[in-house]
Amino acid sequence: MAPILRLRIYYEDTDCGNVVYYANYLKYCERARTEFLESKGISMKQLIEDGIFFVVAEASLKYYSPGRYGDILAIETVVDRVGPASISFSHEIRRDATNERLVHAEVKLGSVNPQMKPLRLRQDIMQAVKEGGQG
Repeated sequence: MAPILRLRIYYEDTDCGNVVYYANYLKYCERARTEFLESKGISMKQLIEDGIFFVVAEASLKYYSPGRYGDILAIETVVDRVGPASISFSHEIRRDATNERLVHAEVKLGSVNPQMKPLRLRQDIMQAVKEGGQG
């Protein structure tokens, strides 16, 4: 089963309509990916120290229903594809109390060096993320 990150919606996350501001879902996905990678033994801090950075190359979100102040969101993260220098993730964001689907997100990360040039993924990273998804 894919790891699930749960997080609470605070007032600061909402817009004047008391719903989650649409761009905040990208932040939630970022948190979920970080937790996913850490759960696979990949330390983001260590990668940064090693000069390995992940940048968002593509992002697509489909909104089904609004999250609201006070909701607890459950974000499931899976790996869709691992390329030589990229990892593609899917995120399902649901309201935890009802399991109602709120957002589906697909995000492709590219691996780059400190000069922002593409960098092949290390074998240990590829293996760890493949274990957490479809490969």
